[in-house]
Amino acid sequence: MPWFTQDFGNASSLHGPGRKAEQAIEDARETVARILNCHPGEIVFNGGGTEGDNHAIRGGAWHMRHAGHGAHLVSSPVEHSAVGETLVRLSEVQGFTHSLTPVDHYGRCTPDALLATCRSDTVLASFMLANNEVGSLQPVSELAGIAREQGILFHCDAVQAAGQLPLDVFELGVDLLSISGHKFYGPKGVGALYLRSGITLESNLTGGSHEDGRRAGTHNTPLIVGLARALELAEQEREEHVARFRRMRDHLIEQVMLRVPGAELSGHPVERLPGHASFVLDGIDSGTLLMHLDVNGVAASGGSACKTGNPEPSAVLLAMGYDERQATGGLRLTAGRSTSEDDIDYAVNVLASSVEKLRRLVVAT
Repeated sequence: MPWFTQDFGNASSLHGPGRKAEQAIEDARETVARILNCHPGEIVFNGGGTEGDNHAIRGGAWHMRHAGHGAHLVSSPVEHSAVGETLVRLSEVQGFTHSLTPVDHYGRCTPDALLATCRSDTVLASFMLANNEVGSLQPVSELAGIAREQGILFHCDAVQAAGQLPLDVFELGVDLLSISGHKFYGPKGVGALYLRSGITLESNLTGGSHEDGRRAGTHNTPLIVGLARALELAEQEREEHVARFRRMRDHLIEQVMLRVPGAELSGHPVERLPGHASFVLDGIDSGTLLMHLDVNGVAASGGSACKTGNPEPSAVLLAMGYDERQATGGLRLTAGRSTSEDDIDYAVNVLASSVEKLRRLVVAT
C-alpha cells in the first residue's frame, strides 16, 4: 500500500524517491529469484502471463532466427491462447513455421512425441506446466531434456501452476518460464519471466532501457512489490494449502461423478492441479449451464476463463479426442483458499439440478 499512497518515485530516476522505489523492485526481484531458484538478474518483470509468453516466444524466435539457427517453433494444441495465437501470428505474418505435438486423451505430451515433432531448424519449444482448462500436468522436465539435447530453447508457461506446484527452474530444466501475479492471490496485471543467464531475448517493447533493456516501460512498483510478497506467502504456505485443495478437489470430483449422470472427468486423474476439477457433460451446452450456475451463485467456467462465452467447442477437448458435441460441454470448477466443504456440496447440488433441468428441456424440444 505505501507504493500506492505515499511513495511515488519512478524507479528509473536518480533522486531519493526513485532510488527507494528501485530498491523495492530489486528486493522483489531477489524474492522471486529465491523461490524460482535462480539469480535475480534472470528475472524480468512484466505486465502478466500473456506478455511473458509473448516475450519468451517472440523474443526467443526472433533472436534465434537472426543468429541463423532456424525459424521452426514447436508447441502443443492444448496451450493457452497467449502461446497458441502467438505461434499463429509468427507463422502467418513474420515468416516462421510451427508444428503442434499431439497429446493423449489426458492432454499430455510424451518426450517421444516431442522428439518426433522437432526438425533440424527447430529453435524454440513452448509447453505449459499445468493446463488451465483440464488441469493436467505436463512432464516438463522430460520435455525440456529433449529440447536441450536438440539445442532448442524451451519455454514453460507456468502461470496456472504458480503457488500450487514447486517452480524450481533448475529442476525443471527450462530456459524461460512465465508466471502471473493473480494466480497466487497477487495483483492482476503484473507478471515475471525467468530468462536463463546467457540467453538473449529481443524485447517486445522498444523505448527505454528498463529491466536491463529487456522490457521497456516505467516499472509498476506497487504491483511488482505485491507480486513478490504474494509469491512468497504462497510458497511459505503451499504445502498446507495444497493438501487442503486436494481434499476439496477430490470431494468435488467424487460428488459430481456420483450426482451428475453422464459426467466424465477430463484431464489426468492423478497428475493434475491440486485444486482443479474439470468435466465433460455430454449433451449439455456449457454456455447455458454457466448461466444457470451463475444465477445460483456458483462461479464456473466452460474451459479457459479467457474463453468464457465462446460458443465454439473447446479446442483443448478436441485435441484430447473428444468429438464436437462433447467438446461443447466442458466444465471447470476450482477450489481456493476460501472454499469450504459446504461450498463444494452447494455447488454440486446446483450443478446436478441445473443439468437435470437442461436435459429435460432438450427432451421437451
